[in-house]
Amino acid sequence: MSALVFPGVGHLFLKKYVSAVVLAGAAFGGIYYLLTIMVERALQITAKIQTGEMPLDVAGMTELISKQATGAEAQLQNMATAVFIICWLIGIVDSWRIGRKQDKKP
Repeated sequence: MSALVFPGVGHLFLKKYVSAVVLAGAAFGGIYYLLTIMVERALQITAKIQTGEMPLDVAGMTELISKQATGAEAQLQNMATAVFIICWLIGIVDSWRIGRKQDKKP
């Protein structure tokens, strides 16, 4: 479940509620930060198009979208991505481990 739906769902299914909340909360925090940055960038591009600062051109929009973050913003984006991926991997491996342990119980 953690691999297919969202980190922490497998733990929730296995009734490991604290682990589920921690994994889901950390993963949600990372996703929320990344989505906030994407929406902010989209709003900036929209504002530039509406004010006439930038023509409605696919090449210009692609250039602004692919513009790399620098400094602290880039580090925060990398950390948010890493947190999400690590939570996902931990959720998969730990859910498998817990499920396997529960299956072995008589």
